[in-house]
Amino acid sequence: MTKTFLIFAFVLIFIGAILGGILVRTPLSSTSASGVVTKQGINDDYVEALSVIDNSYVTTVEKEKVLESSVQGMLWSLDPHSSFFTKAEFKKLFEDQSSRFYGIGVTILQHRDGTYVQSIVPGTPAEKAGLRYGDRFVEVDGKDAKDYTSQEVSKNVRGERGTPVKIKMERVGFDKPLEFEIVRDGVPLPSIRNYFMLNADTGYIGLSGGFQETTSDELDDATKQLKTLGMKKLVLDLRGNPGGLLPQAIEVSSRYLERGQIVVSVKGRGKNAVSKEYRAIGGGDTQTPLVVIINGGSASASEIVAGAIQDYARGILVGSDSFGKGLVQKIFPMQGGTGLTLTIQRYYTPFGRSIQKDYSSGSIYDYYTQHKDETKDKVSDEEKSKAPMVETAKGRMFSNGRGIEPDLKSPPITFSVMRSKINEAAFFFTRQLVSGKISGFDAYKVEKQRFEGILKAEDFVITDKLIDAFQEFIAKEKENALTNANIKAEFDYVKSRLREEMATANYSSEAGQQVLLESDPQVLKAVESMPEAIKLLQNTER
Repeated sequence: MTKTFLIFAFVLIFIGAILGGILVRTPLSSTSASGVVTKQGINDDYVEALSVIDNSYVTTVEKEKVLESSVQGMLWSLDPHSSFFTKAEFKKLFEDQSSRFYGIGVTILQHRDGTYVQSIVPGTPAEKAGLRYGDRFVEVDGKDAKDYTSQEVSKNVRGERGTPVKIKMERVGFDKPLEFEIVRDGVPLPSIRNYFMLNADTGYIGLSGGFQETTSDELDDATKQLKTLGMKKLVLDLRGNPGGLLPQAIEVSSRYLERGQIVVSVKGRGKNAVSKEYRAIGGGDTQTPLVVIINGGSASASEIVAGAIQDYARGILVGSDSFGKGLVQKIFPMQGGTGLTLTIQRYYTPFGRSIQKDYSSGSIYDYYTQHKDETKDKVSDEEKSKAPMVETAKGRMFSNGRGIEPDLKSPPITFSVMRSKINEAAFFFTRQLVSGKISGFDAYKVEKQRFEGILKAEDFVITDKLIDAFQEFIAKEKENALTNANIKAEFDYVKSRLREEMATANYSSEAGQQVLLESDPQVLKAVESMPEAIKLLQNTER
């Protein structure tokens, strides 16, 4: 977004300067004789402004970028979510909705000196080619990739299905980079990235990958698996879920509501002015105690699900305020493969709360970055006191037009410079460990990931001997900038990060993430809040 934003800002400022009279010329006109702005006048003004820029700007103008920025600027003058998509961006939009894209099949992470393979996706070209945890990208299709960011690596290894990509990878134990030619193929992009048992009867489902065509089916599969493991209570994690397909939001909500209950309603103007209600399909599970975790990254479809569950007092919401994206966009394909999304309606929760927060003041940048600091309330107590309130089930009162507020606030895990250093050291240590390069730990060598998704308590226990080896490693590797005193001060965190890296290297990214989730303060708060969810079920207003 940043690049597009800067281009748009530049063009807007430049044209504004021209219109404001920095260049002495006849004023541009966009009104009819009656003073009414006309389409022809706007068209004439734009063409004339573009001609001035093309003829007089200090360097050669990339007209395509100016056009794209102009369209985007026009849409952003309406609201923050009406957007223009280039051909590549429009294609990716549909890839994300189809739960699949074309690439090689690795999860990657940028570290201090480059981008590395974090995990392999099973059944993909990367697995067949033999890529491994800890491989470092040094070249992609003949281009030096040592300094590539993770976004640059991702962009260059993705491509058309069936096309080859040549990569060189640095691997521990090899003097020269290994060369691979990998043919791109479909790579799954699931909505549910993780599910496991938090304790004997509480299941966890991480629905963080958006609402796509397969979301409800994935949810059914995860729920079924957890019930076979003894699940009687559920924590549904919607943190960081940016939303997606409305029908899937209805499907997911239907899994927990009674048949016929309103999930969300939409209102617009003109031909979209008629309010439409979307109701729960089928009879959902209304008896399993439910806690939903949300944060500033939970938007749109995520807020529909969370809002419906909260309105009907079906479950307890934990975490921090949601993003507040309650505008409905329709996709309009355009000539040449580009497209745009245009806001046509607004979302409202079952009891009439507007999900969309106010965007009339502040910049686009502020709007999209306001959720970065989850430790602070986005809205002051004074603002909240002035906000209109809506009464929901059981007489519970919630703010209108401010996104979805959790029932119980819970701060996220805190990060620090020290913990970032520990993360780096844990990765580089584990990279050596699973390559058989840490003396006395030959049994930890990993030839191939086993793709286990669920971690057992007895898996990868961090022993005192392993901690000693880690301390020896950081003493030798000065880049880590850590001391034994640092390790002692963050001992529990060190053990968690080491176990996370080992689980990732041996099993999968999902197994590694499970380690972190087990000590995540918001997840722990969700488990702690389960009695409140049970109380709601015992006396829920229908």
